[in-house]
Amino acid sequence: MIEVAVRAQATSGEGPTWDPATGRLLWVDILSARIHTFDPADGRRTVMATEQHVGAALPRAGGGLVVNLRDGIGLYGPGGDFSWLVRDPVPGRRGNDAAVAPDGALWAGSTRYDEGPGGGALIRVTGAGGASGACAVTGTRPVTVGNGTGWSPDGRTMYHVDSPTGRVDRFRADCHSPGEPLVDQGPLATIEPGAGQPDGLTVDADGCVWVVHAATAITTAASDQIPYTSHEPAIVVG
Repeated sequence: MIEVAVRAQATSGEGPTWDPATGRLLWVDILSARIHTFDPADGRRTVMATEQHVGAALPRAGGGLVVNLRDGIGLYGPGGDFSWLVRDPVPGRRGNDAAVAPDGALWAGSTRYDEGPGGGALIRVTGAGGASGACAVTGTRPVTVGNGTGWSPDGRTMYHVDSPTGRVDRFRADCHSPGEPLVDQGPLATIEPGAGQPDGLTVDADGCVWVVHAATAITTAASDQIPYTSHEPAIVVG
C-alpha cells in the first residue's frame, strides 16, 4: 500500500531521509534553499533556511546535519551552528544528492546548473574532513548529474545514478577499505525512453534497489536476482 507521507509544495523537492534518532522525516527543497522536517508522531513540521542551494541533508550520529551545498559539504551542529567540512566552490556547479556509506563516509554528488556534460562529480568525504577519491565514478564516462547512491546490504556493491545516462550503475565497493577504487560492474538497470530520468534511489533490506524517475509518478525496482520492473503511481519526493 502506498501512502502520502507529507503533502507539500516545492520548487525542487528531493532527498527524503528518515532520522531514526529523532523519529523525523527530512527532505530538501534544493532551489528554495530549505530543509524540511516532519514528525509523524504529532504532525509537527519545521523548515530551516540555508545560505545556499542545498542538495541533501542527512542526520549526524551526534546530532545536527551534514548538508551538500552549492560550494561544498557543510555541517550543522545540534544547536544550529554551521561550519564547512569541505569547501570547494566551482562557478556554475551545485551540490546534489548524497548518501552515507556503511563505513560512515559521505558520498556527495554534484551537477552544473545547466547540467553540462561532465560538469558534475561524486566525491567521498570522511568525517575528518577533506575529500578522498574524487572519483571518476564511471571510469571512462563523465558524471553529469551525480544523483542517487546506495549500497547492497553486505556493503560490497555500490549503486549510483548519473541521471542523463538513464541507468542505475553498479560498482564493486569494499566499504571496509576506503582507499580502494571503485570497480565498474556495469548497469543494474536501464530505464526505457519516455519513462523519465532515474533520480534518487534507496536499497531495501532484501537488496532490492528502488529508483524514482524524475518528472513522472514511476519507480523502478531491481536487484541482481530480480529483473527491472516499473511501479506507478509512487508517492515520493525526489
